[in-house]
Amino acid sequence: MTTARDIMHPGVQCVGEDDTLLTAARMMRDLKVGSLPICGRDDRLHGIITDRDIVIRCCAEGRDPADVKAGALAQGTPHWVAADTDVDQVLSMMEQYRIRRLPVIADHRLVGMISEADLAQHISDDKLAHFVESVYASR
Repeated sequence: MTTARDIMHPGVQCVGEDDTLLTAARMMRDLKVGSLPICGRDDRLHGIITDRDIVIRCCAEGRDPADVKAGALAQGTPHWVAADTDVDQVLSMMEQYRIRRLPVIADHRLVGMISEADLAQHISDDKLAHFVESVYASR
């Protein structure tokens, strides 16, 4: 059985909930990623922030990314999977919630992230096509 741990990208870095969006943007640039998990003072996952979130929910609203905290953009309970979750369940969850990035948790700690690129490297073309159709199809 292939698990989330088998396909995830390990070594993911968090932006702190009290860090600014400017800090998050610089981290994204330096890490060459388009999203970051938001971790709280309690060392727990509080959300995910994307480069698009920074543009749409901060800059486009005339707010200064140096003044807005990452935690302000963390909304709701983030979706995540346990490291031992079967890859078919991972796909099902990502398709159901139409999400492109999924944090992986082990022992109550963030251990990795699954992205579309990770899926493309580890699943069949048929499964990948179904994923893309499910996530990107307009509803």
